[in-house]
Amino acid sequence: MRGLAPETLDELVLLGAHCDDIAIGAGGTVLSLCRSRPGLRVRSFVLSGAGTDREAEERAALAAFCPDTDLAVTVLDVPDGRLPAHWDRAKEALEEFRRTCEPDLVLCTSRHDDHQDHRGLARLAPTVFRDHLVLGYEILKAEPDLAQPAVLWPLDADVVDEKVRLLHEHYPSQKARHWFDEETFRGLARIRGVQCGRRYAEGFHPTRMIVGAPGA
Repeated sequence: MRGLAPETLDELVLLGAHCDDIAIGAGGTVLSLCRSRPGLRVRSFVLSGAGTDREAEERAALAAFCPDTDLAVTVLDVPDGRLPAHWDRAKEALEEFRRTCEPDLVLCTSRHDDHQDHRGLARLAPTVFRDHLVLGYEILKAEPDLAQPAVLWPLDADVVDEKVRLLHEHYPSQKARHWFDEETFRGLARIRGVQCGRRYAEGFHPTRMIVGAPGA
């Protein structure tokens, strides 16, 4: 199991069930990592949205959230809300994607999430990325499913500002949703910041972490 040392990160994998999951749940963390590690290899995998306007939104958004990186984006066409019925296909596609990367860190959806696609992907990820640190990001929405995250990633105020700006710039298809606004994104980041003694933060749920000296 690999540990996490952000300053030595060489490859980052981003997993999302839908176009916008990654940016909403972990956009600040992704921005921070990519800004601090020019040339970082970033590989993204999204289950749904291929061949639609949502795919175009996602590709433009991730390019903005991952500046000066070696970025590759894979988007599938699994129907939104139907992951359980397409489990075998999703598993095979994720395994194929896994053969193209060797990440130091995987950011994924969370097992605590009530959305079946989010929860399903979070359960698939550690069966494919078995020897990697997988952190599950949280997505605030109508369902009361938020759990207290065990991992808190501090964010500078300018990073949160940029996250909010990029979300509104690159996901116009979501602007009509009642939860898609600055108060939502900034509010959750402020709560997580309070919990880690900083102004802002993003929260994550680890699937498994091994502590101690390497090889111990």
